[in-house]
Order: sequence, then structure tokens, then C-alpha cells
Amino acid sequence: MPIIQNEPDEIIEENTPTKEQLEKAELIENTGEVVVQNAKHLIHCLTVIGQVEGHYLLPETNKTTKYEHIMPALVAIEQDRSIEGLLIILNTVGGDVEAGLAIAEIIAGMKTPTVSIVVGGGHSIGVPLAVAAKRSFIVPSATMTIHPVRMSGTVVGVPQTFYYFNKMQERIINFVTRHSGITPERFNELLMNTGELVMDVGTTINGNDAVSEGLIDSLGGLSDAIGALYDMIENTQMRYTIL
Repeated sequence: MPIIQNEPDEIIEENTPTKEQLEKAELIENTGEVVVQNAKHLIHCLTVIGQVEGHYLLPETNKTTKYEHIMPALVAIEQDRSIEGLLIILNTVGGDVEAGLAIAEIIAGMKTPTVSIVVGGGHSIGVPLAVAAKRSFIVPSATMTIHPVRMSGTVVGVPQTFYYFNKMQERIINFVTRHSGITPERFNELLMNTGELVMDVGTTINGNDAVSEGLIDSLGGLSDAIGALYDMIENTQMRYTIL
């Protein structure tokens, strides 16, 4: 009888989540981030989903990625010597331009091996975020929308407003073309296309077109992105060993 009574206790104890498991679950729920421990290489997975939230709070009904969470997380990843690589998964409609560019610049400036993969969509400011990694992937069914900068709220009808929009547009074009294989002329052509979107200016391209245009490095899925990240990590380790 004592053995029968103790068995349920043991089962309950085995199924009870550990403190580490609870912390991982909380990290995923709050920030969309996860660190995989039991793997060939220790990589950090960072997700950019929904709308990139910047200086203004979006409604609670919106799925958002908050830049005040992402930026310090990237700093921590860069400093953590145990983390060997960063995998960025994107499925975003875009969002705040300055917040998105700030995140993209931090990713581009990291020494930690970085790989991005676009699944679903990498629209608007999601384009600079996708190309910011050292290697970029996109699945065949994903799409990317390239369109001019727009502004919500009050717009003053003066030449200075157009000048501000133009300078912001130049920042995006320069960043994207600096970190991908597309030319400024071709990117601007896609940006200003008036013959495709019904109620907007710009172009929507699928995974195959994004690669053929030179915007994204490779067509592939999750295993391809992780494999490329592993190769990058091992090449970096080999280089340091030789030095």
C-alpha cells in the first residue's frame, strides 16, 4: 500500500515544472524570445511579430514588438559569451520607422553571428530588419511590401514636410542597399511603383522575387537558416582558433 500511495506523488513531482522551465515560458510569453540549451550550438531566437511599436503605445488589440524590449535584449545577447548566434524570425506588418531602423542598426552592428528568416511577411520597416542580419532567408510563401514612408496625425502642408519625408526615405534606402544586393535605383523603382497596389504606392514581392531582386540572400526554411547560422558560428570559431 505505501508504494501505491507514493507513486502519484512521484508522478506529480516529475511533471511539476522546474524554476528554469517557468522562467523560459515567461520569457517566451513576455518577449517572444527563447534560448535553446540542448543543441549543437547555443543560439538565441528573437521574434519580430505584428507591428513594431515605437514612441507611441498601440491599442491592446494589436500584436506588437516593443523596441524598448528588443534593444536591451540585443545588447545582452552581444555581451553574453555563452550565446554563440542569433536567429531572428520575422512576421511583421511594419511599424514605427525610427524604432525599426534603430533595431536594424543594432543588429547590423553586432559581432555575434546573426541570421534572419522571413515567414509570413516582412513588410515596410520589416525590410531593413530582415536585411540587417549577416545572412537572410525567406520562405517561398512569404511576402515583403516595399512602399514610401507615411505619417499619421497632423501633417503641415509646407515644403519642409516633403523634405523631412525625403530624408527619412533616403535613410531607409541607404540602409537596405548597404546590407543587401539590391541597387538603390531598383529599390527606389519598387518603392515608387504606382501600377500594382490598388490603394497605395509600392510593390509586394514573394520569396522567390525577393531573392532574385537581391533583397534577401537565400530561399529556405527554418532548418536552412539554423544550418547557415551553425556554419557561421563554426567558421568564426575556426578563425579565432587559427589566430
